[in-house]
This record gives sequence, C-alpha cells and structure tokens, in this order.
Amino acid sequence: MSHTPPGDRAKGAVRASGTGTLVRDVALYSLARLGLVVVLALLIMYVPRIFGVEIPLLVAALFAVLIALPVSLVLFKTLRRRVNEGIAAVDERRRTDRAALENRLRGEGRR
Repeated sequence: MSHTPPGDRAKGAVRASGTGTLVRDVALYSLARLGLVVVLALLIMYVPRIFGVEIPLLVAALFAVLIALPVSLVLFKTLRRRVNEGIAAVDERRRTDRAALENRLRGEGRR
C-alpha cells in the first residue's frame, strides 16, 4: 500500500478536473446564454406584433442582452458555478506548478 501525501492527492484531484472540462463548461454556458438572448429577442420582436407594434431587430437584440444578463444568473446558476470551480481548479494547479518550478530553480527539494 502506497502512502500519498495530502498535497499530491489534492494536485491529482485538480488535474482530474482539467482544462478540457473547463472548456466544455464555458462553451456550454456561453451557448446557453446566447440561446437565451436569441429566445428573448424573438419574443421581444414577435409578441408586440400581435398588437400591431413593430420592433426593429437591433432594438430587440439590445433589450434581449440587457434582460438576459440577470436572468441567466438565475437560470444557469449551476452551470456558472461549475465554470467558476473549473477556473479555480486551473488557477490552483498553475499556482502549485509555479511554486514547484520556483523551488526547483532555487535548488530546494534536492536530497
């Protein structure tokens, strides 16, 4: 049975979450937000037509972006949380790798 130091276990967990997962989560979150903007823009354009009011595409798109910002924070909360955790994991991995490199360059850790 091998004994792995806690720091190495944490590093392995961080590496397991990897940048591939982060890229996937960011892409998914971006597509979800873009889809929300498109749906809102279509609603803003076509619902008023029932009442005989024409709203230009640019105006509908601007309002859709403004409305989508707070709505996406609520609707896509879990997805946003996964993206934030992925970013934190990648930052931690980079921080640990940099510290290890600096220690090796200083000659520390040699036996």
